[in-house]
Formats: sequence, structure tokens, C-alpha cells
Amino acid sequence: MTDSYVRVRGAREHNLRGIDVDIPRDALVAFTGVSGSGKSSLAFGTLYAEAQRRYFESVAPYARRLIHQVGAPKVEEISGLPPAVALEQRRSAPTSRSSVGTVTTLSNTLRMLFSRAGDYPAGSTGRLDSDAFSPNTAAGACPECHGLGTVHRVTEDSLVPDASRSIRDGAVAAWPGAWQGKNLRDILATLGHDIDRPWRDLPPADREWILFTDEQPVVTVHPVREAGRIQRPYKGQYMSARRYVLHTFADSKSETLRKRVRQYMTAEPCPVCGGRRLRPEALAVTFEGRDIATLAGLPLATLAELLRPTAARPGDAPAPALASDLVARIEVLTELGLGYLSMDRPAPTLSAGELQRLRLATQLRSGLFGVVYVLDEPSAGLHPADTEALLTVLGRLKEAGNTLFVVEHDMDVVRHADWIVDIGPRAGEHGGRVLHSGPVAALADAEHSATRRFLFAAAPPPARTPRTPTGTLALHGVTLHNLRDLDAAFPLGVFTAVTGVSGSGKSTLVTRVLAEAVQDHLGTTDPRPDADDTTTDDQDSGPAPRARLTAATGLEAVDRLVRVDQKPIGRTPRSNLATYTGLFDAVRKVFAATDEARARGYTAGRFSFNVAAGRCETCQGEGFTAVELLFLPGTYAPCADCHGARYNPETLQITYRGRTVADVLGLTVDEAAGFLADVPAAARSLRTLQDVGLGYLRLGQPATELSGGEAQRIKLAAELQRARRGHTLYLLDEPTTGLHPADTEVLLRQLHGLVDAGNTVVVVEHDMGVVAGADHVIDLGPGGGAEGGRIVAAGTPAEVATAPGSRTSLYLARARRRAHPERS
Repeated sequence: MTDSYVRVRGAREHNLRGIDVDIPRDALVAFTGVSGSGKSSLAFGTLYAEAQRRYFESVAPYARRLIHQVGAPKVEEISGLPPAVALEQRRSAPTSRSSVGTVTTLSNTLRMLFSRAGDYPAGSTGRLDSDAFSPNTAAGACPECHGLGTVHRVTEDSLVPDASRSIRDGAVAAWPGAWQGKNLRDILATLGHDIDRPWRDLPPADREWILFTDEQPVVTVHPVREAGRIQRPYKGQYMSARRYVLHTFADSKSETLRKRVRQYMTAEPCPVCGGRRLRPEALAVTFEGRDIATLAGLPLATLAELLRPTAARPGDAPAPALASDLVARIEVLTELGLGYLSMDRPAPTLSAGELQRLRLATQLRSGLFGVVYVLDEPSAGLHPADTEALLTVLGRLKEAGNTLFVVEHDMDVVRHADWIVDIGPRAGEHGGRVLHSGPVAALADAEHSATRRFLFAAAPPPARTPRTPTGTLALHGVTLHNLRDLDAAFPLGVFTAVTGVSGSGKSTLVTRVLAEAVQDHLGTTDPRPDADDTTTDDQDSGPAPRARLTAATGLEAVDRLVRVDQKPIGRTPRSNLATYTGLFDAVRKVFAATDEARARGYTAGRFSFNVAAGRCETCQGEGFTAVELLFLPGTYAPCADCHGARYNPETLQITYRGRTVADVLGLTVDEAAGFLADVPAAARSLRTLQDVGLGYLRLGQPATELSGGEAQRIKLAAELQRARRGHTLYLLDEPTTGLHPADTEVLLRQLHGLVDAGNTVVVVEHDMGVVAGADHVIDLGPGGGAEGGRIVAAGTPAEVATAPGSRTSLYLARARRRAHPERS
């Protein structure tokens, strides 16, 4: 009889302690444990990595050589392992040209439908190829906007925000600062322009020329002499403000400069294609009376209804077959709660959970069987109502003859599993053991499991009495995306949870509208602690559209805004939590202060892996080298020279208490807290990282290995270690993503502590346990996309739990019963 188990022997990847475990095939298997316990090391780092390695061993010699560079997982033996497909959430940010249609390949079928079955205008010479309907090809892209749909413009108002200033006093704010800006002002003075009159008093013709001319005259500038400085005449070439801004945005390699000039631009629909991104000949072709851009802009559920009559037609013509395929694939997406998305929705605007569900739907239609699907928290970013639909889809994948290994923290998903592998008992070096591998109900006997308490609700948390607000911040007439003339009130001095089904408008209301309103009131440019992090900025986009408000009240009560999102803290292995939080500065100073370092003349800079003197030159201090895998996504392999240490041998000869700087980067936060306890600057950062539940992370753990939830908590820790003043408004977008319920408790203690200190916390959240413990709840909906954008309930958790018309109320009431059975 064929063995129906995947059998793992001696797994030692990361913190796994040589574990042996047997896992059934053809089942839904949940991998659980606190964050950092080792569950992902087993599911992804061992099982999936070994499946990938075996696949490479079966293909071309060149591919085998590449996989040897990447390395094999640390495991003695795995038997019974089928081919595997990984659906992870840790991916590089997609570009602006990536969309729902391209991620799911739905756009390919829609383009084929227009090419083969579209209605062409009279006089057309022939049918267009499907590429002619893509804005991402030369054949289809509008020549004016290059397929982006928007063009970047500058206006007098955007370039000169304060017309009362003179040119000398910086009226043309878009110009660079320092010497380059002074140079342009001196050139204007040499050309005869009055640079000391208020901008508004200059002749219109002069203002037009200064800002928009394409001329670049060269003149001899005689600088005004300053005491003690010799300044000689020089040749200077003039560049208009428009030319400077557009040139810098298009060509500069400095993201800081690009970000600076972006604020002086306006993004407008392309005047040629009207924002539809395609050439006129492609837009002239219609199907059911609509062009392809119109159909791509419809919600997927609406598009499916429009195509159903065509799909139902008998015969073997192209239109019914293609329409039928589109409808069937859209139905899966609708089932997963994504029917509110449109095919042209840019991928960068999607959450990690939405992207993963799009890929999951694509796999469901692939028809594969006998495959192991390894999923990374498929419930992340899902409202409980959408999680039920997800479980249905996962069940269909299993029924098709596949195995599902799911790394999961949502106890509702875990309860539906056939088998559970619980890793722990704690994180890092205190984890890495299999506490239980068997049926879900049997986990009740695993006394050391942190998961058991939450799965079986054995110990409910203490009841929390809602706090009394100290005031109200109200927004009136909000219009942005699917929010239409919305009024919203946020009580101050309390913990508010904003919830609702996926796509209902939660993040738009909180992280965009509320954040921008407070930001404008405070006069700040970017309130996020990660304001310098631009790794996920869309390189092709101009300024994001701003919300329209009729009024905002109560803003004067807020002294400071902190917005903590899930954007990565870096896009290469060079970025890590030690550098992001600033604690590595203290570490480098400690090494520079050792006797041996001082004798050699090494400064703190020597111990930076970004400085040529100290780093390994082979990997440029990254510790990894990129490995391109041709037809598969690229990956990273440890540097062959420094073996991941990042530094050259001379730098590693310096030790502090027996450890090199590379050894310190290899410590976990918990280990480093003991090692650096007497270094105040480092100890403070490490303590805050522990306070938000990140004690298991290594100091030098690459940013590419961090989940969105981990990145968000690192940013929160960086903020918590700063001195706080005044009334601060904290905005967080799904802070519990990627957190085990035990870790969620740790994080919530910090967030509620901020409120107890007199601040306001507003979180976008799907975890009903968090919502049940809030002081105030705002529920958006009732559906997603066009069906959402309204506040269907607001009040205390008890009030929202009984609100009619709310899809959240049922699940919130259930969470309250679990937490406080005595109240039900």
C-alpha cells in the first residue's frame, strides 16, 4: 500500500531542533504556533524548499547549477513529498502596469475576446491582434501617456504655492535648494528679472517664461560678493521650473529627489485617450456596445453578469467559448469575496491578502491534482464573512486531489483543518519543537501549546469597560474611491476599531482621508515614522488623488500624527530592523570603542556593511548574492566569500565580549537584550521591540524575509522608543496581520497603553477579538466596492454586535460570547 504521509526526519532549518514529523497527504493541514516558533521554517523553508529543489534536480543541468547556489534545506530526509506550489505573501511590490487582470491573466482572455469577436468600425482593414488591446505593449499603448492613462503636469499654482513671496525668498518652491537654486535665481537677475518683487506683482509674461519656457539661455553671472569669500564670474545655464521638475522626476536615480518634485506635479487623465490607456484604433472596437477599457473598469461581478448571455449561446464560435471561460474564472474570484475589484485595478493598490487570493483563484482553475499547496496565511486581510468563502475554495482544492499546508493564525480556519501541526512552545531558540501533530481536537492534550488556549477558548480575557471619549474628530462630506459624501466621527482618547468586509473602504477612510486631514491641519508633509522609506512607491505614478471634504472639526485636539503601515522597511537583504530602528548605530560605536579597534584606527563607520572599508566587497555588504532562475522568480544565496557575514576578514577580527559585529547581527532581539543590557541606546530599542512581540527576530534579518505585520511592528517599535509629547493620533492598518493570538495580546497591551497615556488609537482591523476589546467600533459596508463605502453601524462593541444590516455584527457577537460567555 502506498504511504499516504509526508515524513520529515531531522529538520534543522533556522530554529527547528532536528524535528521528526509525519503529515498526511490529501488533507487540509494547519501549521500553527506563536510568531517565530518555526512553523514557516517547516512549511516553507523545509517542505516547499525541498520540493522546489527536487524539481530543479529533474530539469536542465543549468537549472541544477543554479539551485546548488541557493542551497538545500537542512533536513536529513523527506519521503512522500509531491510537487509543491507556494502562495506566499512576501513578495516585491508590483509595478503600476500590473493589475488584477494581469495577475489573474483575465486580461489575456478579454483581449482575445475583443480581437476575435469584437465589433469593428466600418472601414477597418482587418482584425487587430490581441496585443493591440494591451496598454503594456507598443502596439496597444496610447502614444501620449505610454499606456499609463495619466500625464504629469505642472501649473503655476503647483510650482509657486505662495505668490506673496519674491523669487529671492523662494517663491518658485519647486526649484532645488542650496547652490543650484541660488544659481537659477542669480541667472534670472542677470537676465534682468526682478527677483525681489512679490511673485504676484510680476508681469504675467515674465511669470510664464520663468516657469514654463523651453529656452535654456547661457549667461555670465557675477555673484554678489560676500565678506571673506572670493567669488568669480561663471557661465550659468537657465532651466525653467517645469523643465527641472519633469526632468528630475523622469530621469533622477535619487528617490529622495523624485519624491520631492512629485509634490509639485498634478496627475491628470491623458488628453488623447481620456485615461483609457489605449490607442484610438483599439478603443474603436466594441463588445456588447462597450470598448475594452470600459469593460476592464467594471467590477468583476458586474462584468460576469454582462457576459453571461454571450456565454450561454450554443455553438463553437469564439465569443461564447471565451465569454464562458471569463465567467467561470470570475465566479471563483467572486466566491473569494473579490467581485468588487475591477480588472484594471492597479496591483500596487491591493493588499497582500487580496493578491494571494487572486493567485489562489488562478490555481483553482489550473486543474492540477496531486499537488501540495503551501499557503501563507490565506485569511490575512479577510473579514470573517470572506473567510467562510475562502474555506469553501480551499475545500474544493482538496477535493480535486490536492494537499493543503496552511500556515495560519486565524483560529476559525484552524478549526476547519483535518490535521494540525503545532510548533513551539515559544519563539526563536525557545521554539522549533513539534508540540502536536494530529487531529485538531487532540491539541487539547498538548499542555505546552500556546495555540490550545485560543482554539478551545479555555481562558477568556478579562472584560474591558469602554473608555469615555475626551472629544470628537469629525469628517463631513468625504468623497474618495467608494466613499461618497460620507460623514464619519472618531472619538478621541479611546481605542477605535474600523471594520467591514474586504473592499468596503476602511483603509481609504483611515489611512488616506483621516490621515490627510490631520496632516494638513498639522502642516506636516508625511507623518509616518517610515517617511524616508520609499521602496514601495510607484515609480510611474504622480500624486495620489486626494479626498474631497466639506468640513473637518476637532482637529485642534491632535498635536501629532503617527501612521504605521505594512509597507516593507526595505526591498533588499541590506535593510534590517537593526538599521531601521537606529540601534545598530549604538552597536557600531561599541565596537569602535574597543581597544583593538582604536589601535587600528577603526571608527564606527568601519563596522557598517554599507561602507567599503569594512564590508565584504564580493556581496557589497549584503551577505547574499542574487541568483537569477530564468523562468522562475529570482532568489538570494549566501555570499561564497563571507558566507553571509557581510564583512571582510579584517573587520571580523575585532570582537566585543567575544563576539564579532556579524555575530551580534545574528543574535535575536531577546538574546541581544541580554548581551547589550548595559548599552543604553541599544537597550531602549531592544526593549521596545520585545514589547511589540518581536523578540524572536534576528537583528540582521533581511527586510525581504519580514512579513507586512512584522514590518509594521518594527515601525511601531521605532516610534515607541521616541520621546512622546502632546496628544498623538496613532493610525494602524490591520496591525494583527501575521500575529498568533498570543502575540496579538502582547501588541494590544502596547496599543491600549498608548490610549491610557492620553492618546487616540484608530486601527483598521478584521480580528473580531480585537474589535470586541475596542472602546468604539465603526463598521463600513454593507459590501465591497460600489456596494460599500457607507457606515452601517457605529458605537460600542456591544451596540455594533446587535446592529441590523451589518455583516460584522454576527461575528462580533460570536467573539464577544467566546470572550465573555457569562454575558451571553
